[in-house]
Amino acid sequence: MSATLIFLLFATGVLQLLTYEPSVTGAYGSVQQMYSQAALGGWIRNIHHWSANLLVIVVVLHLLRVFLTGAIGPGRRLNWIIGLVLMFFVLAANFSGYLLPWDQLAYWAVTICTSMMVYFPGIGLWLMELFRGGPEIGPATLANFYGLHVALIPGALLLFMGWHFWLVRKSGGLVREDKVGDTPVRRVSTVPNLLVREAAVGFSLIAFVLLISVFWNAPLHEQANPGMSPNPAKAPWYFLGFQELLLHLHPVFATCVVPVLASVLLLFLPFMKTSVLPAGIWFGGQRGRRLAIWAFAVGILFTFFLIVLDEKLFRTGEIGRAHV
Repeated sequence: MSATLIFLLFATGVLQLLTYEPSVTGAYGSVQQMYSQAALGGWIRNIHHWSANLLVIVVVLHLLRVFLTGAIGPGRRLNWIIGLVLMFFVLAANFSGYLLPWDQLAYWAVTICTSMMVYFPGIGLWLMELFRGGPEIGPATLANFYGLHVALIPGALLLFMGWHFWLVRKSGGLVREDKVGDTPVRRVSTVPNLLVREAAVGFSLIAFVLLISVFWNAPLHEQANPGMSPNPAKAPWYFLGFQELLLHLHPVFATCVVPVLASVLLLFLPFMKTSVLPAGIWFGGQRGRRLAIWAFAVGILFTFFLIVLDEKLFRTGEIGRAHV
């Protein structure tokens, strides 16, 4: 599914280059032109948008599947790390493409996300200005994001995807059980069995994306206006968690410490003996399934409790300040 969506992104991205103008004065108008003048330009942009958003979801689900079936043990550790690099490139591709329409939604979302970089100790200001091409978002920012989105990131994706797939084959294919109880698992040929299944899933996914792209347009707000911030100004949905953390933690922790710790934990997960589940067995068996269900239920309740508590405390604080 990930490979199918990336194929759709490459195909629709190339087609959009025929119309898109990467300049502050022409970007917004060229996107509008896809809907008003180009016969299928708007539909192509919709396919590109929904494929990109679905890809984030599919990649995260793939990461969970790999972990929950124990596919990170010896012989597969390097591929886990390469998979994390690919997930980073997927997020980077989404983020770099977010600014290109040059509308209010894109401009202020990128403003928020790049502003978060300031809180990286020592290199924050340099990092923000590197991405922006200066202290403010402008033509240099659009040029930087355009170059990243159409050249650097796609090239890196292709390189690491080839490496990723090769390592899967080198490790003997997808991780699986050799026995169910005392009965050996019956094996069948990859062609046509696996090929037919993958083709069915891939074509079904393409049909689904094409269909939703007919009925739901990719968002396009008013042209970017640096002097008028929308209320509320939000980061892209896949970065909203970090924006929310800014309300509760010091910015250094929300934008630097928490993401870095989470990344380090994911990188070293295959090297922690107790974290690798039995290969090919979902959740490590029946006990693991029960534990996962309980963890999910407790997590939902705990999250709900925290949201209610936060909202209550927030409202109380607002009332207190109003009385003062």
